[in-house]
Amino acid sequence: MTLPPDHPPIPPRKVGVLLVNLGTPDDASPRAVKRYLREFLSDRRVVEIPQLVWQPILRGIILTTRPKKSAHAYSQVWRDDGSPLAAITRAQAAALTDAFGEGVMVDWAMRYGNPAIGDRIAALKAAGCERILLSPLYPQYCAATTATANDKAFAQLAGMRWQPAVRTLPPYHDDPAYIDALAGSVRTSIAALDFVPQAIVASFHGMPKRTLELGDPYHCHCQKTVRLLGEALGQELIVAFQSRFGRAEWLGPATDATLAALPAKGVTKVAIVAPGFSADCLETLEELAIRGRAGFLAAGGTDFAYLPCLNDSAGGIAMLRHILRRELAGWLDAQ
Repeated sequence: MTLPPDHPPIPPRKVGVLLVNLGTPDDASPRAVKRYLREFLSDRRVVEIPQLVWQPILRGIILTTRPKKSAHAYSQVWRDDGSPLAAITRAQAAALTDAFGEGVMVDWAMRYGNPAIGDRIAALKAAGCERILLSPLYPQYCAATTATANDKAFAQLAGMRWQPAVRTLPPYHDDPAYIDALAGSVRTSIAALDFVPQAIVASFHGMPKRTLELGDPYHCHCQKTVRLLGEALGQELIVAFQSRFGRAEWLGPATDATLAALPAKGVTKVAIVAPGFSADCLETLEELAIRGRAGFLAAGGTDFAYLPCLNDSAGGIAMLRHILRRELAGWLDAQ
């Protein structure tokens, strides 16, 4: 087919990998946080309350009072290169740039905020990516994380004249490569401490209990991850759930209550890890490492350590390279 003279050239065929994480405000100001929270808390996958009931609440007391408080929390963990979540996800993409050979592009996006999923899909397609692996970096599947990231990508595809072929990364909560990477990271972090933890708490982001009753596998995935990680470490871990919001009953036990109760049981030295997060963020660095520590010490604890996520560590990148290459099978040979 002969193209019109003013038609842009068709780029060489490529494969794209799009890493996706939750999102972050553009900066730590109340204005930016408010904009981020409005988008995040308006997602019907995140808040499963009828919009006629929810939106007045959201636009009333929540967006009036919460942004300032959240902005203060973000300011405590903000980095010179931006929010931890964005900076680390960007670093993960950079570390994977040459992992799959020539003709494979690795990019990153955020479900809420910037860079937007739709924009990055459009950019990958414009660069010649006729096949794209959508890769939400959530080891445990949840409709409020994995599904909504895919929803946003599918919405972009719905408006495209020439769609790329698409695959989505399955949950990897029980993948041996993920469990091995987690176990190695925990061992390395504990070996660097100046105390020996009497217990290790595995804290996951909480979800309303109703999601479990509706069939979401998230709770089961979290439990299996902890069981397998405990077997790999040769030690039973304590499971807890953080970041409760609103008055509904949430998955439990709650992380803050769990930490506060441990000293009375004779556990005064504790380490905490967050296996559900692929990159450190507000919920790990502020909620766990700062507020979690304060609550534990106030309850009588003596030693507390937050163990970092896999982030862009050598072990974490090797794990991502392994699971992504598996999902790219067939595509790498078809370029």
